[in-house]
Amino acid sequence: MIRAQAPGKLFIAGEYAVVEPGEPAVLVAVDRHITVELESATGRGSISSDQYGREPVLWTRDGGVVVLDQDHRPYDYVLSALATVDALAAERGIPVRFCDLRISSELDDVSGRKFGLGSSAAVTVATVRALDRFYDLALTPRQLFRLALIATVRVAPAASGGDVAASTFGGWIAYSAPDRARVRELAAAGVQAALDADWPGFSVRRVPAPRDLRLLVGWTGQPASTERLVGSVHRSVAGADRYRRFLGDSRAAVQDLTAALDAQDAPAALDAIRRARAVLRELARHAGLQIETAQLTALCDIAEACGAAAKSSGAGGGDCGIVLAPADADVHGMLTQWELHDIRHLDLRVQQAQGAIDG
Repeated sequence: MIRAQAPGKLFIAGEYAVVEPGEPAVLVAVDRHITVELESATGRGSISSDQYGREPVLWTRDGGVVVLDQDHRPYDYVLSALATVDALAAERGIPVRFCDLRISSELDDVSGRKFGLGSSAAVTVATVRALDRFYDLALTPRQLFRLALIATVRVAPAASGGDVAASTFGGWIAYSAPDRARVRELAAAGVQAALDADWPGFSVRRVPAPRDLRLLVGWTGQPASTERLVGSVHRSVAGADRYRRFLGDSRAAVQDLTAALDAQDAPAALDAIRRARAVLRELARHAGLQIETAQLTALCDIAEACGAAAKSSGAGGGDCGIVLAPADADVHGMLTQWELHDIRHLDLRVQQAQGAIDG
């Protein structure tokens, strides 16, 4: 049996802007994972998950295309990962085989509600990681990321890939996305060639964790759709002068945050988080959307009153908020107030960085 894992993620800053090629964001991987267990199979394969019922879903190939015996949308990313790795294996002259996949997740609560920790990216990365070993592809970390991003954008063309990068590399990272339309064009011509090609706009590097700031996470219990919210913003303001100003303001806040993390300048990092929050709130006002819900506002305002800096994480509209708290912040008081506002503190740690980010 092959067993592979990938961690969930949290956006620290740069949400919404990061969907534009070259625009920066900061993310962390968290110590909750999706696990994929893979065993070789004959004739057809199966996919089972503790999230979507106990009965396995059967998959096969039809004219070289990976298909399910019936429509099960939660497995779209798994199927895309299978198909993408199939294509790479075929290009390398490796015969494709069947396998059984068993998926388990720590990225949900006991009722199955998602915490907003990037389960789609994590299951894609974990599946590609398992298939890499199954076919003995010897992918480098960066190749694994690229393969997982190709699989992701075949399902969600606008996905930035920041969550895929966090799930691949772990730790704290600074990330900017490639042009995903270009990535899809490259992959359509050949997956190996796409792995080897230049991806303009793409960059990823490690940034140091802040020594003097504690990262805390609150969950509102209200799941949100990243695709829907990001799509709504683009339909509302993309191309407008206000959107271009948003991109510039977001870029400045993220660049100042990465500089502060590099320099271990805690006050500057707190200021950058507060600016990033203000940038998102201004975007939401112009787009007519609720990125920061009432509970996220309470989460952030309570943190600020206790001496920390906070903002929504990811697309907002519910899900999580993140806090950077200096040593003198009243964290106990903050957590007590969160509980009174039905905000759940998620006991998360940053997942350790997983090896070097190769060139």
